Amino acid sequence: MSTADGVRAALAEERRAAAGRLAALERELASAVEAAAEGTADDEHDPEGSTTAFERAQVAAVLDQVRTRVAALDDALARVGAPGFGLCTGCGEPIAAERLAARPWATTCVACAAGSPGGRPRR
Repeated sequence: MSTADGVRAALAEERRAAAGRLAALERELASAVEAAAEGTADDEHDPEGSTTAFERAQVAAVLDQVRTRVAALDDALARVGAPGFGLCTGCGEPIAAERLAARPWATTCVACAAGSPGGRPRR
């Protein structure tokens, strides 16, 4: 199996997991919105201490993060095998295989991602 095939498989698996999380969060948010519309939620007297509006905001924020993750995974899947895949967008050098194994959607090397002075100038 080539490096690109391994990365593609890792990305596809990560995307499947993220898509499942996205669907679950969308259902959770829809349920919370429906409950609020029915007037069954009592924000002021919630024994748990948090308001349903706060909980909806938390779910919406996580939902946005997961949507961003899915988009990044889709972008990475489209780039696998294309010229330039695995090259840092910051310095143009190859991204370490270990980094791609850990974060197959990475677009920068460790040095450029960290913003360190060790990041090499683009050729």
